Amino acid sequence: MSTVSIILAEDEPSLGMIVKESLESRNFQVTLCKNGEEALMAYEKEKPDALVLDIMMPKKDGFMVAQAVRKQDPFIPIIFLTAKSRTEDVVEGFGYGANDYIKKPFSMEELIVRIKALVNRAEKPQLNEWISLGKYRFHLQKQLLQFNEEEECLTHREAQLLHELIQHKNDLTDRSLILKKLWGSDDFFNARSMDVFISKLRKKLDKDPNIQIVNVRGYGYKLIL
Repeated sequence: MSTVSIILAEDEPSLGMIVKESLESRNFQVTLCKNGEEALMAYEKEKPDALVLDIMMPKKDGFMVAQAVRKQDPFIPIIFLTAKSRTEDVVEGFGYGANDYIKKPFSMEELIVRIKALVNRAEKPQLNEWISLGKYRFHLQKQLLQFNEEEECLTHREAQLLHELIQHKNDLTDRSLILKKLWGSDDFFNARSMDVFISKLRKKLDKDPNIQIVNVRGYGYKLIL
């Protein structure tokens, strides 16, 4: 694997240096930032392959940085490092555009494996067009749902998940495969998070009664049009 460039934002200096040195010893190129404002400036200057963000930081927190980055690049891998561990925190993190969520304390080996997995499967589809979805229209890159003249903004994760379901419309979509592709793993917390986003999508698509997202117990989901 070629050198991967990382923006690492961590406001605790000793932890930041430990993570930076560990990544650099594994052939990563790392820019360490001590707050969210620095991280966003570094992103705009360097256009890295991935971002690893602490959530609770001065000036701009990790959520604010991810939200700003997602407006410029819907596809760059973003991993949150955080001491927050409640399911609601995980769901919130994915709502702001995270690809993965690693709880402190964490193993460096785990972080490295997850970064490599996300960078290896990062996709940048050229989807500068509207997709018909029953009576709706959907735009992945703009993260928009349109119904008649009304437009509704989707979060990054909602748009990703809806796109994945559309790719397999009227067919069963394996729950575990979606979790591994979009969340990084199919563990309990990620599964709970996906259930929340499925519920949100159902509400946003309820103006067309012919659209259903069906839960096939023990397997996954089916988008029926």
